[in-house]
Amino acid sequence: MQDLLQNIKQCKICKDVLTLGPRPVMVAYPESKIVIVGQAPGTKVHASGIPWDDASGKQLRSWLGVTPEQFYNPENFAIIPMGFCYPGKGKTGDLPPRPECAPKWHQPVLDSLKQVELVLLIGIYSQNYYLKNEAKKTLTETVRNYNEYFPKYLPLPHPSPRNRFWLTKNPWFELDVLPELKARVQAIL
Repeated sequence: MQDLLQNIKQCKICKDVLTLGPRPVMVAYPESKIVIVGQAPGTKVHASGIPWDDASGKQLRSWLGVTPEQFYNPENFAIIPMGFCYPGKGKTGDLPPRPECAPKWHQPVLDSLKQVELVLLIGIYSQNYYLKNEAKKTLTETVRNYNEYFPKYLPLPHPSPRNRFWLTKNPWFELDVLPELKARVQAIL
């Protein structure tokens, strides 16, 4: 697995379209128990090289009910975004994850993980990629029907502070999904 991770860290497959250049950010370990499949690093994570090293990461750790030490222990969590590098700025936020990463790297990484008990699918890109035809028409419907994907997958919205409106509009997420998520994570860890 070390060779695979080294190859990912040196990846330059989409260097010509990355405004800040390539800097793949991901973490995996053969004994990782939970896989987090997010979108792509933002500018802060691109700068630090530490996955989820921003306000979204703080919110995600709160949702999971874990400490930063638990979260950044690769025996607990593998962090494999849909796009490993910052994709650039769009009109209303960051651009979507680059489409090259997941098809090239995800399966080899997942094949190297021997202890996975749960895959968290954060955001519409990972849900559509992994759930394919089983994903609902909207992220909200997919997350609301999270129990259909258990025990392998658990779909979540993005924990960005920008999603406050979604969280306010969907109180069932905090009442129903988060307790289930925390209980499952604690049972695995």
